[in-house]
Amino acid sequence: MAAGVALLIAVGILALVMGRQPDWRVLYANLPEKDGGAIIAQLTTMNVPYKYTEGGGAIMVPADKVHDTRLKLASLGLPKGSVAGFEQMDANRFGMTQFQERLSFQRGLEGELTRSIQALSSVQNARVHLALPNQNGFFREQQKPSASVLVSLHPGRTLDRTQLAGIVHLVASSVPELSPTAVSVLDDSGKLLSTPAESLGSGTGADAQQLAYVQQIEALYTRRIMDILEPVVGRNNIKAQVTAEVDFSQTEQTSEQHRPNQTQDAGVIRSQQVVETNSGTPSQPSGVPGAATNQPPVPATAPINGQAQPLQAAGGAQGSTNMRKESITNYEVDKTIKVVKAGTGVVKRLSAAVVVNNLSITDEKGKTTTAPLTEQQIQKMTALVRETIGYSQDRGDSVNLMNAPFTKELVVEPNIPLWKDPQIQDLARSAAWPLAGVLASLLLVFGMIRPAIRALNPPPTPAEQARIDAMVADAEERPMLEAPEEPKEPEITQAMLALEEARKLTRDNPAAVANIVKAWVNGEPIS
Repeated sequence: MAAGVALLIAVGILALVMGRQPDWRVLYANLPEKDGGAIIAQLTTMNVPYKYTEGGGAIMVPADKVHDTRLKLASLGLPKGSVAGFEQMDANRFGMTQFQERLSFQRGLEGELTRSIQALSSVQNARVHLALPNQNGFFREQQKPSASVLVSLHPGRTLDRTQLAGIVHLVASSVPELSPTAVSVLDDSGKLLSTPAESLGSGTGADAQQLAYVQQIEALYTRRIMDILEPVVGRNNIKAQVTAEVDFSQTEQTSEQHRPNQTQDAGVIRSQQVVETNSGTPSQPSGVPGAATNQPPVPATAPINGQAQPLQAAGGAQGSTNMRKESITNYEVDKTIKVVKAGTGVVKRLSAAVVVNNLSITDEKGKTTTAPLTEQQIQKMTALVRETIGYSQDRGDSVNLMNAPFTKELVVEPNIPLWKDPQIQDLARSAAWPLAGVLASLLLVFGMIRPAIRALNPPPTPAEQARIDAMVADAEERPMLEAPEEPKEPEITQAMLALEEARKLTRDNPAAVANIVKAWVNGEPIS
């Protein structure tokens, strides 16, 4: 019996300990050995239980302590990662050469960029290589820096164009005089993810980006159609597809226009030439020789009273004169030169195909039936689709909307045996130790403790059993004693009624009763 009780207590303790065994969760996985050792040392200091997975690829802690432990380790700067950043500049030793100092700075910059890129949700691991040429003022042409980024993505993840552009500009903005076109991004399979900007219009290497742009436009128009029709016909009652023809060719047009000057003042003189020519014969002297001839002629005056004019000196005879003046003016011509460069990615044509399910109608009894759309409803929905996608007849767009009942696919659930059901397996794992403890306890009770108790109380001998049977038979044959009489209820007397009336008066009017008792005590008559 003692052995059974001891085993029962041991089984209870074992079941309690195994039932309280924590559920382990991954704290960190794929850690370098240096970070793993630092984290384990810190977990030991924090008194947090831990264990390894197979191969030591991950550190596991109890599920209720995962988030708390991560926050505490993050406050201590763990894990640091295998990539070293600018913190390695703190360990510069005395006597470093300029080349070593520049190389240490370059490695620190590469490490910081690697940490920033690894912070992206889609990037699992990254490496950054910087080519920083030595700038020298004696060189006429300075070599520009360049960079290469190698990224390893998580399974099932991809990088879109905006994320690639973000990585390129992150690296280009972190290095002085680094152009975004000099940054190359590759994946772990060696595929070039980024394309230089100058090669986009050359027709080479831009097919993937052009296809992604077309898919983005088609998805945008499809989403617009779904958003405008789903409130009308209901969710999962419409299917739409849009096909876009996009022109990626680049055209450049130059035009030169000449217009006349509208007004004389609006003209701008470019050059002006004035030519004057003066030709003729000189005048000859004439008149009567003498002193009067040599005198200069006097001004002519008209006679006032009819008297004759005085004798004038004879002047010289006038000669013939020929003058010529030419003026040549050149004006600037009004000329306009226009250069038009068409952008790439112009939508040439849109084609939209829409299928709408039959409408569901519920009558007063709650019975649901389906009915096809009317011609008027189809026309209204077609007009909505045209307005949504920006329909243009000149561009040759087409919209086709059709009404048809949708077929419902029968979802056949796989017939999984009960013992293979994950929920049943989890339930069995969680209830295995309690059930095992109960079964072991029952086995110990009925297999060891109960037989020991029976051994302590042996069965009676035949003589004792015969005496017990005789006593039982004698007790059954003895007549039963008469039942005692029931007590009678006491009779209600006049004194009891008076006492009850006094008690009622005391409860109803305690002030009057107090005055009566006071009068009794003082010996005063009671009125």
